[in-house]
Amino acid sequence: MNLVFDFGAVLFTWKPAEILAAAFPEQAGEARAADNLAHAVFAHPDWHSFDRGTLAPDDVVARTAERLALDATVLAELIAQIGERLQPMADTVALLAQLHALRAQRPDLRLYYLSNMPEPYARVLEQRHGFLQWFDGGIFSGDVQITKPDPAIYQLLQTRYALASAQTVFIDDLHANVNAANALGWQGVQFESTQQLQTRLQAMGLYENSA
Repeated sequence: MNLVFDFGAVLFTWKPAEILAAAFPEQAGEARAADNLAHAVFAHPDWHSFDRGTLAPDDVVARTAERLALDATVLAELIAQIGERLQPMADTVALLAQLHALRAQRPDLRLYYLSNMPEPYARVLEQRHGFLQWFDGGIFSGDVQITKPDPAIYQLLQTRYALASAQTVFIDDLHANVNAANALGWQGVQFESTQQLQTRLQAMGLYENSA
């Protein structure tokens, strides 16, 4: 069985509204304003192009700063530091560690990742977090210039690692990304919490609590 993990808000913290509120307190001091600004920055086609590896960091900074009337210097510093701000989510990493150990008894179990991640951030994560070596492989969007939920990136992962769709479980926090996996015959799980994911994996017979 293949388990495919998203990274942001599944294995690594991703709190865009908090990041923007700290950097731009005048524009995002209130919770609703912070949410709106986060959507305007990170849900825009420019950011999607950055995720895809088709727009350089300097360009996404310049375009976003002009479009939203943000201080370009502050925005550039914020964007440069996001890789370091992506911190492991301890509970999910602990579950991943248990799954990694389980492979001694389950040789059919394989671990992969599929993440929308600009190339600079991907390299930071690879350098800083040794547990990424537990994965048998994976794809960052910035390395292949395709982003979820484009079916092509799922198909690329499936082809690259010879995954059987019926034996592949995909874990992501976003409904659209899970739906795209389901459409290809994978079994999608929308991540809500580590406990919820553990319960789902137990129900599938893929994980047993070692306690």
